[in-house]
Amino acid sequence: MSADPPDRSITRRSFLKKTALAAGAAAGLISCNPVVPAGRRKFPGRIMGADWKTGHMLLEGRKTAPSATVKTGIVIVGGGIAGLSAARELAKNGCGDFLLLELGGTVGGNAASGANAVSAYPWGAHYVPIPGEEAVFTRELFRELGIIEGYDSKGLPIYNEFYLCADPMERLFIHGRWQEGLVPNIGISGRDKQQYAEFFGMMEGFRRARGADGRRAFAIPLELSSADERFRRFDRMSMRRFMSVNGWDSEPLLWYTDYCCRDDYGSTLDDVSAWAGIHYFAARDGRASNAEPQAVVTWPEGNGWIVRRMAEPLHDRIRCSSCVLNIGRSGSDIATDVFDSRTKTVTRVVSQAVVYAAPRFTAMKTIQDLRDRPSPYVKDFGYAPWVIANITVRGIPAGKGAALSWDNVVYKGESLGYVDAGHQDISYYRDKTVMTYYKPLVPGDPAAERKRALGTGYDIWAEMIVRELSAIHPGIEQAIEELNVWIWGHAMIRPVPGFIWGEARQAALKPLGRIHFAHSDMSGISIFEEAQYRGIMAARAAVNSV
Repeated sequence: MSADPPDRSITRRSFLKKTALAAGAAAGLISCNPVVPAGRRKFPGRIMGADWKTGHMLLEGRKTAPSATVKTGIVIVGGGIAGLSAARELAKNGCGDFLLLELGGTVGGNAASGANAVSAYPWGAHYVPIPGEEAVFTRELFRELGIIEGYDSKGLPIYNEFYLCADPMERLFIHGRWQEGLVPNIGISGRDKQQYAEFFGMMEGFRRARGADGRRAFAIPLELSSADERFRRFDRMSMRRFMSVNGWDSEPLLWYTDYCCRDDYGSTLDDVSAWAGIHYFAARDGRASNAEPQAVVTWPEGNGWIVRRMAEPLHDRIRCSSCVLNIGRSGSDIATDVFDSRTKTVTRVVSQAVVYAAPRFTAMKTIQDLRDRPSPYVKDFGYAPWVIANITVRGIPAGKGAALSWDNVVYKGESLGYVDAGHQDISYYRDKTVMTYYKPLVPGDPAAERKRALGTGYDIWAEMIVRELSAIHPGIEQAIEELNVWIWGHAMIRPVPGFIWGEARQAALKPLGRIHFAHSDMSGISIFEEAQYRGIMAARAAVNSV
């Protein structure tokens, strides 16, 4: 991919918008062929995912004596966005004496990605909205990576057109056809429209609101949000309750807000706090010289592109396939015992400080002090399980109404629909693409859904996914060349009522000696900016503690 478009007079997004229909016509669209019953045709594929077998060594509390000892200044546990951000912060500030330990075979965490002969594709997070002024760390990173190319005379960032999501961006399948945008507008009543106006008007008011402390009511990073009780009180009720209190019972409005909660939090209106629900709509305030405020940056592999760029200069400090079994005291230092799943050996890493950037529930198993004195708040950390599939197809998915978009959602669908991984490809002709399918496992109990997901075989998942996609793209089964499934048992923290501004999160934020906690869990919202913020702040605290 070139770093700069060949002709700046025609933006990449406008070029794609003008050629989308022509390209689709040339490629031969999947639209209305006879349906082949799901389950009849077999195609290549398998279940993929995190290294559960090695990870369960940790959860089961297995211990093995180390056969070697090494020393470093700071250990970083976890190679997701938080861990990479911590490592990057240390390296930028002249602290190269650290090791990053990652359980998986590659870094990335929820921003993992893959690729085949057709396209790169995400296995998790697939975009970042353009950041606002408070997201200083994200804007700095984007400038360093060339996502932001400069600033105009008004101080607004100029984004690389290749990285801004191209039009058409979103479409919704509703009442048998596709419409542009995700807010339902086909077949809605005057009453629905009135409630739309009231809801979005209130969200805009919250976006502009400031508390008595002068801070924005809802900000990113969320620690910069106002402490004013006028706003924090919303954390103690569900988003469902918030909608009811305001008299909003419009079916399409409730569906849309529930979709947004499932999309960002992996949970329903009933399980997401109203503060988190409002935050989804009110916290984003990014502006750009060459993009609309709601624009996002994305790549075929999603946030895996950012992961690769962040990890490249750190490669000699990263140790993958490393399962942390125990973190305890070693005199005045900290001893971290690490199992290498490739060599089947255990090494003790002695350091002065630790940045714990893995999901917080694992800390209860790895850190000796937490095992000896369990936190009473551990039960408050809940996680949403997800299933993601990448489906390689011949032809380009079409349908009546709006053209294929980057994000393609089904009204009242069980899943969140799919993202076209090839959407950012500027080629005039595409005869294949990869559809990335997202499904949070709701509304059941997360623990039960997690167990069910891990116990479900590939054929059942494939049949379910194909059946759902066949309802909107009849005949798609005949076009599938490959279908792979990834199960995220603990995909993201759940911002249930009372969690974000409650005692459990505040207690978890406190360091344990010279062990400093990162990860988006520490925010209660699993988004890029929060993970990055937590990693950087923990890295700074670790340096100051030694």
